[in-house]
Amino acid sequence: MLYQFGEFELDTGRVELRSNGVVVAVEPQVFALIRLLVANRDRVVTKDEIVEKVWNGRIVSDSAISSRVKSARQAIGDDGRAQTCIRTVHGVGFSFVAEVATFPTISFAEPRSSAGVAPIRGSQPSIAVIPFDLVGSTPPEFPIADALPHDLITDLSRLHWLVVIARGSSFRFRGAEVNLDEVRNKLSVQYCLTGTVEISGKVMSVSVELSETEDKRVVWCDRYRSDIGAVHEIRDQIVKAVTSAVEVRIPSNEAQRALLKSPENLDAWSTYHLGVHHMYRFNKSDNEVATGFFKRAIAMEPGFARAYAGLSFTHFQSAFLRYDDNPDAKTLAQHYASQCVERDPLDPFGHFTMGRAQWLRGDLEASVPWLERASALNPNYAQAKYSTGWAEALLGSAKTSQTNIAAALVLSPLDPLVYGMLGVRALSYLALEDAAQAAEWAERAANSPGSHALIEMIAAAAHGLNGDKTRAKAWAASVHARASHLNRTDFLRAFPFRDEPTKIRISGMLEKLGL
Repeated sequence: MLYQFGEFELDTGRVELRSNGVVVAVEPQVFALIRLLVANRDRVVTKDEIVEKVWNGRIVSDSAISSRVKSARQAIGDDGRAQTCIRTVHGVGFSFVAEVATFPTISFAEPRSSAGVAPIRGSQPSIAVIPFDLVGSTPPEFPIADALPHDLITDLSRLHWLVVIARGSSFRFRGAEVNLDEVRNKLSVQYCLTGTVEISGKVMSVSVELSETEDKRVVWCDRYRSDIGAVHEIRDQIVKAVTSAVEVRIPSNEAQRALLKSPENLDAWSTYHLGVHHMYRFNKSDNEVATGFFKRAIAMEPGFARAYAGLSFTHFQSAFLRYDDNPDAKTLAQHYASQCVERDPLDPFGHFTMGRAQWLRGDLEASVPWLERASALNPNYAQAKYSTGWAEALLGSAKTSQTNIAAALVLSPLDPLVYGMLGVRALSYLALEDAAQAAEWAERAANSPGSHALIEMIAAAAHGLNGDKTRAKAWAASVHARASHLNRTDFLRAFPFRDEPTKIRISGMLEKLGL
């Protein structure tokens, strides 16, 4: 079982206490004490029970118990005065009072199938990051082949939907030819991240490969080159790029795998990813299908936080694009986002959907803290940076918006919401009264996969303000064909510019184009 409280995770399967994904060293008795208190957080655990469970019934002094409690508090950032996690109930024992979320974990001791490959229990994706293979002559004080995977383990651990094997286990696998069957059998993971660092003179090349351990298929790979003198800069860039790629590629791959399963064999996680698969198609019928899958995932696993965020996303989409006149869509978007955050306060997707739900209420200012929190929980979360840039563009901070959009595009150039990133860049240029740049970015946005009618309205307005009547009329005609129910009032409701002159310019142009 995985217990999550604050920045800490207590993983009973791996016997690990982690802080923000980094293993905290604790003595076995201290770990056993924390596990006992967390597992029985609904009641007071007596001193006699602690002695029975932690010391196996041996006679120990009160000072020994107090010492272990003190060490347990120190390990999880608590103390005897604050008692924010472990509270002393005088004369009785101790209780664990911090809010705890629980998740199933994948066991390391898996039975072998007849083919000799360990089946993976549980549906939550898991990954092992193996030390990279170092090619070339380098001094011992240049540990890049270990440093990169270590940094990746730390960053990937921020993705709470992904089980990341700790360094102590995954770093036991080394060598140019990693046996994926062995990694799967011993670590029970579906995915493995491997790499090669090649040094040639003053040039360093890093190749990274994400593979499925079951069928050995390469899901994604990339290569990076830099001057060896810029090793620290390129290391940071590689970690961000790889983390962002994993965040997009594994869910996409999980959705494709779910499509191959028969309906009766779908578990909650597979059902959720089928919902995501339809959610990103951005049309009414697929949005309804996605909503159904998310509801089904919740029925299977009521504590599945991300499925609630998925429901928030689909209700947001319904309200934002006016798929119907359901007056409850706005309320439901916020309700389900709140349900996700309540079940998993550390899931950035929940904070992302909560931030976007504020847009529907017209409260851009209230959305920013939620979106910033999503980025804080996962600094490589491209969609959070994009959404923050969206709010900033409408609030009048066009330059800051462009910085966030540029970061989002670097982090996730193949993101399902890339059309939105490009569209917001266009909006920021409209706010800056640079119609030429706005038209260029809006054209790219409207031609991107997933682009919807509101994005085409940005293109129509931008080209019109740039004096290109032909392109402006063409995009206006496309809007009429795709979504005849949308007009400039809907556009300004979706993009509520705080700057009145900008609003008047765009609204006037859309009116001229018959929108």
